[in-house]
Amino acid sequence: MNERNRRSNVRVAAKLSAAVLLACGSGAVAAQQSPALDNVSVWLGGFYANTDTRISANDRNNLVRGHINLEDDLGFPDHKLSPRARVDVLLGEHQGFSFDYYTINREETRYIARAIDYRGVTYGASAKVSGKLNFDFGSAAYHWWFGSGNGVFGLGVGAAYYGVSTRLSGEATVLGQTAQATAKSDDNAWAPMLQLGWRYAINDQFRVYVDASGVKKNGGKLGGHIYNGAVGLEWFPWKNVGVGAEYGYTKIKIKQRHNAYDDQLDMKVNGPSLFVRLRF
Repeated sequence: MNERNRRSNVRVAAKLSAAVLLACGSGAVAAQQSPALDNVSVWLGGFYANTDTRISANDRNNLVRGHINLEDDLGFPDHKLSPRARVDVLLGEHQGFSFDYYTINREETRYIARAIDYRGVTYGASAKVSGKLNFDFGSAAYHWWFGSGNGVFGLGVGAAYYGVSTRLSGEATVLGQTAQATAKSDDNAWAPMLQLGWRYAINDQFRVYVDASGVKKNGGKLGGHIYNGAVGLEWFPWKNVGVGAEYGYTKIKIKQRHNAYDDQLDMKVNGPSLFVRLRF
């Protein structure tokens, strides 16, 4: 009887051990990192931006107003290749940091076809006018990724840095007198940011994603909002190196406050991006 009990106990223990091992194995599989995410992801490349840019100025009483479209009035090219870089770092399996940076720098000189009023200064038709715009954007966010398997959804909160530098110079008329005039501004600010994302691994080589983000700052010397949306496809012919293609849309509206007047930048940017992709 004792021998039978011992054998029975051994069989029960073996079954329990197998069940525990199976449960642990199932838990390990469930806890595995999604194939749509990498421990470290790097995007290095640029986007071929199609831009529509308007800068305007008005006094505090809104009696003196003027605006310039950089593409239509100053002949800024509609398309330009601009550099961009992104880095994602995963901490554990479902959380991590995301960093992004891009810049848009443009400058042009031409004889304008119409008279332009800006900051109380009139640049007459046929006057030679030079314009310059630099816009820098960088962000850092902490992400939470939800879901398992090939598809995950993400939520990120963080901060964004943006800087705007503008300059307009040329032959102008001020109080009935003709002279060289220059209007310029240069400022930067930080603002809170919210990010949403979706990642899906079709297989080990192909992945798709959708991203959306918003930056908004009320008040301050340099306030406004920046909204961005993008959809992308990634192809990894090698384990750690691949190519990424993306199409994005960005809307920028920023107001800069001065003592006697306000400047405003309205810019829409859309177009394709191409990246060298590294994953580890």
